[in-house]
Amino acid sequence: MSKLNSNIPAGELTQKWTKYKSSVPLVNPANKRSLEVIVVGSGLAGASAAATLAEMGYKVKCFCFQDSPRRAHSIAAQGGINAAKNYQNDGDSTYRLFYDTIKGGDYRAREANVHRLAEVSANIIDQCVAQGVPLAREYGGLLDNRSFGGTQVQRTFYAAGQTGQQLLLGAYSALERQVGMGKVQMYTRHEMLDVVVIDGKARGIIARNLITGELERHFGHAVVLGTGGYGNVFYLSTNAMGSNVTAAWKVHKKGAFFANPCYTQIHPTCIPVSGDHQSKLTLMSESLRNDGRIWVPKKKDDTRKASEIPEDERDYYLERRYPAFGNLVPRDVASRAAKERCDAGYGVGASKLAVYLDFKANTERYGRIEASKAGNHNPDKETCMRLGTAVIKEKYGNLFDMYAQITGENPYETPMRIYPAVHYTMGGVWVDYDLMTTIPGLYCTGEANFSDHGANRLGASALMQGLADGYFVLPYTIGSYLSKEIATKPIPLDHPAFVEAENEVKATIDKFLSINGTKSVDHFHKRLGHIMWEKCGMARNREGLTQAIQEIQDLRREFWADVKVPGSADEFNPELEKAHRVADFIELGELMCKDALNREESCGGHFREEHQTEEGEAKRDDENYAYVAAWEYKGISEFELHKEELIYENIKVAQRNYK
Repeated sequence: MSKLNSNIPAGELTQKWTKYKSSVPLVNPANKRSLEVIVVGSGLAGASAAATLAEMGYKVKCFCFQDSPRRAHSIAAQGGINAAKNYQNDGDSTYRLFYDTIKGGDYRAREANVHRLAEVSANIIDQCVAQGVPLAREYGGLLDNRSFGGTQVQRTFYAAGQTGQQLLLGAYSALERQVGMGKVQMYTRHEMLDVVVIDGKARGIIARNLITGELERHFGHAVVLGTGGYGNVFYLSTNAMGSNVTAAWKVHKKGAFFANPCYTQIHPTCIPVSGDHQSKLTLMSESLRNDGRIWVPKKKDDTRKASEIPEDERDYYLERRYPAFGNLVPRDVASRAAKERCDAGYGVGASKLAVYLDFKANTERYGRIEASKAGNHNPDKETCMRLGTAVIKEKYGNLFDMYAQITGENPYETPMRIYPAVHYTMGGVWVDYDLMTTIPGLYCTGEANFSDHGANRLGASALMQGLADGYFVLPYTIGSYLSKEIATKPIPLDHPAFVEAENEVKATIDKFLSINGTKSVDHFHKRLGHIMWEKCGMARNREGLTQAIQEIQDLRREFWADVKVPGSADEFNPELEKAHRVADFIELGELMCKDALNREESCGGHFREEHQTEEGEAKRDDENYAYVAAWEYKGISEFELHKEELIYENIKVAQRNYK
């Protein structure tokens, strides 16, 4: 008997969510006022959940480690948010968004969750417009859309190149309104370091005040995690440097299964690494592939400047290999194609680990349109480029400015240089249809859970999932659980489970401070990142993964014997914060490699070199691996695999084809 029950409602796919909402148990308004919910994280998933639950009448505590919810990493999302509104009248629909998401995830996502996501996507846009989010509009006043990878329709809503920031400000405004009304208690500069489980149910958390170092106990009838992804296990990623796996990993060690940890998304359009001094990488939005063409020289080791290479000596390799989708293939496909060209000797720049992203053709096209609108139907090239640059600047100006500041190059005049980098994690805490983990009363939303993207996330779907979970899914599903908790009185904070959990956290802190080794936390983090990128990065193989597992186990032992954590526990101590996070990353890294080693197939962002087609594409094994790999923690380096079979009743499973 499997320990996993996805709790997918019965009935026809398109009616599951509608019937669920109509039949789910409810909590009346008076009872909501006596029920307390803890929300950990204040990004799009956390802020939207906290604001909505408070608006419904629940008592909410919201925690974030930043000094303001506005600094959550959701702010960094650039390109847009998907929704099936079909404003462009180009054939989009709820079903097409559902299909594109399942296909883009290489048929490794749960049908029912993805269809629900597609259903509520349109509501998200209405919600954000009502909040005043300044989404881009066309000349006539309608909301504008642009293209993203993995689709043949324009369904991505955007606000220049700062969509995440604007959406977060909308959710933040809703959250602060509830804070002002006294319905949400906001705890900034607090980090969750453990979950408290009483009689098998999540009943609270242990948090550390990062300013004073004080450990705090907090009770909740339910706990919600919206704590983001674990891409920083690679050290270098596009994530904010504070992004971590600690909250998710702590609940994993208390009984929440961790699903598909090996599914890592490598984003194809990032500014290349410039040296060992770097602590993070910078993303250039995928939306740039909407108007940019990606190419490399046809000649190996070509040292000429991009402007000196004539058109017939350029290889627009995505357009050549995938004519139906061209530059808009999904991220995993585009990333592997860039790696293949660079590995074959066609890379550009000083490191030769980059390809060009060139806007010249579409700049000229936009300029020709603008000239025609002004009555000039035969403009010269200079006029086209001048007018077209203004259009490009309006659509992507802040991204171009950011590139110029980082590289010292003008992307309006020369092509950008880009290379793949770690960006997003599709794996995460396992949840059922209700977004509840294997610990009753513990929910997980947004990137922190595994549920919606399969083995590869389509661009502009992260914001969609985070807001869908927080605004429109969790507020319904959590009621099913809380309706049975009305009689539960707040549990005293001196309950033995709270005392024990706090003592465990304190013991870990004391151990960090007592080791007094010779190497910094960052030293170990960099070494872990190197192992992960080289052996569990864009490509994996049995030999490398086997070596990585041993190397990570050795690194873990060395970390706990020789790490140097200066300062004390009762003060602001960033090194102590990092020590917690890196300790968890090391353990997670081992599980990622074990999951990748176990999955003897290639799918989406998981590319096993032993399993590829003659053309170098990912080769799935649907007969043996059409399941969610949910891992149960059994002790240090010990994990038990549980399988949730993936059943497709509404989609024909096929080899992905973007040609």
